[in-house]
Amino acid sequence: MSSVRKRPSKLQDTLVYGLVWLACFAPLAWLAWRGYAGELGANPIDKLIRELGEWGLRLLLVGLAITPAARILKMPRLMRFRRTVGLFAFAYVALHLLAYVGIDLFFDWNQLWKDILKRPFITLGMLGFVLLIPLAITSTNGWVIRMGRAAWSRLHTLVYLIVPLGVAHYYLLVKADHRPPIIYGAVFVALMLWRVWEGRRTASKSSP
Repeated sequence: MSSVRKRPSKLQDTLVYGLVWLACFAPLAWLAWRGYAGELGANPIDKLIRELGEWGLRLLLVGLAITPAARILKMPRLMRFRRTVGLFAFAYVALHLLAYVGIDLFFDWNQLWKDILKRPFITLGMLGFVLLIPLAITSTNGWVIRMGRAAWSRLHTLVYLIVPLGVAHYYLLVKADHRPPIIYGAVFVALMLWRVWEGRRTASKSSP
């Protein structure tokens, strides 16, 4: 009997991709419904802004977790979902910023600039968002071809800086319960330690 796994059908691929897309979109739909139903608490604007940003950070971590999951579970096809998850992460972070600038500041650009200069958590958050932009723009296969795989991969290692910037942004933002950003930071550290371990293990296998 052949040990080669049967390749999933096109229909199965489409269904799985659809489920991933829905899973990424569901928090936004749920947040919109809660806002419509008036279930965002006493300060709905702050709740909206914060949850959009937190979901962006969560999805960035999910994107980083896909590689170790694919290797550990021996399911290399999981890798194809990194782009979708990454683009949704960018969308949530962009909406987080848009909600802050549009709803909280009423597009007062002078106030935004003052906040960037005077409030460290906003400085870090804006820096993380700016670094995310080239990753979102170059997420297509066309950009991989134009840049070359090596240069494209180097550019996308910016995510290893963006995530800790997001964690620091969140940590400085909250005034009381720092557990969520600490947990996200711990997850990021664990994912990076796995990459270091995997890199050393691969290098030792390839050495004579």
